[in-house]
Amino acid sequence: QVQLVESGGGLVQPGGSLRLSCAASTSIFSFFAMGWYRQAPGKQRELVATISNNGRTNYVDSVKGRFTVSRDHAKRTMYLQMNSLKPEDTAVYYCNKDGSSFWEWGQGTQVTVSS
Repeated sequence: QVQLVESGGGLVQPGGSLRLSCAASTSIFSFFAMGWYRQAPGKQRELVATISNNGRTNYVDSVKGRFTVSRDHAKRTMYLQMNSLKPEDTAVYYCNKDGSSFWEWGQGTQVTVSS
């Protein structure tokens, strides 16, 4: 079973930036397309960004041009650079495989955008 550990969240003012990390416990991580998900209070978890095992990326419209997903296979880590943050980006952010048959979810990392 792959363990995923998210980090890098925090409190930031609107317009600010954060860089999230997702560390995987095994190199099998490199074989799978991965995604960043977020869940705001009272809302369902949504997929915001994906990256294939060869680096192809996709984003939900609400974060296009502001968020950038990347991965480092050697470090078994995926990143989410978030710029121009908005209050509506406030959520707990999680990483997991892109699609179904998810690995066990990590604890997530809280991102709060507020002045």
